[in-house]
Amino acid sequence: MNDTQLSANHLQDEATEPPPDHRSGFVAVVGRPNVGKSTLMNAYLGQKIAIVSEKPQTTRNRLLGILTRDDAQVIFVDTPGIHAPLHKLGEVMVQTAVRAIPDADVVLFMVDASVPPTGEDGLVADAIRDRGTDSPVVMALNKIDLLPSAESPHAEAYLALIQPTAWLPVSATRGDNRDELLNLIISHLPPGPRYYPEEQITDQQTRFIVAELIREAALHRLRQEVPHALAVVVDEFKRRNENMTYIGATIFVERDSHKGIVIGQGGRRLKDIGRAARVEIERLVGTRVFLELWVKVRPKWRKKEDELRRLGYVAPKR
Repeated sequence: MNDTQLSANHLQDEATEPPPDHRSGFVAVVGRPNVGKSTLMNAYLGQKIAIVSEKPQTTRNRLLGILTRDDAQVIFVDTPGIHAPLHKLGEVMVQTAVRAIPDADVVLFMVDASVPPTGEDGLVADAIRDRGTDSPVVMALNKIDLLPSAESPHAEAYLALIQPTAWLPVSATRGDNRDELLNLIISHLPPGPRYYPEEQITDQQTRFIVAELIREAALHRLRQEVPHALAVVVDEFKRRNENMTYIGATIFVERDSHKGIVIGQGGRRLKDIGRAARVEIERLVGTRVFLELWVKVRPKWRKKEDELRRLGYVAPKR
């Protein structure tokens, strides 16, 4: 796999004709942070495209996940969690999520059914009402695996937020009603062609996903404020031979104290991050990986628009 194999902007060859009843379209997956949006998309694709962690606001970018079946092509648009932003990065993340809504053929509103609705769930409902068109809204009452039964005591409160076109209790991790939810989504997609080649599963380049896998490994090994102040850039991605890929990447933090925490005593934490990331990256690229990591300080990068652009966090333009 080379650095651009996961990236494409071309429609599938017109010579490949889908069946007459074929459905296709874009599904904006929206919700507050940590409700399982990326977990659900990864489950449908059968591999990790979007990183996941227990930390809120893990997803920072819009990411396409392309699922092609004989009868349909579902283009999931995984989005950052909608929340009340505290800095420029948060504003960019919310803008990215909100701007996915008007272009969607179906809006998938995901909530955590194991707890009552929060103010952030209300922000999501407001965004759908303000930005939505006539597209159907499907609500996924996720995390029913955390409940004693499949019926959420909070379902009525969630349904009152938006009055969705359809809804279903699901577990993105355990699989309860996951296939039923997918069929429900497809039933609300319009008839249409395959917009992407059958083998393509995302629009992102490999090096973007590699950077995200490194950030995921760091998220699982860092606590408190450090994960939110961390960004990763892949500086070099080179296939040395058919069995080895060299990757050099920089982890950016906001403070010198954060740098020390990421590196750890004697460099042990940084080595641990590298080992964990390398396992996932090798699955992605299909070769052994030699991974070098550096840690650098960029003060207050989350609050500076020029720094956000430099690090690849740019709000989509209209």
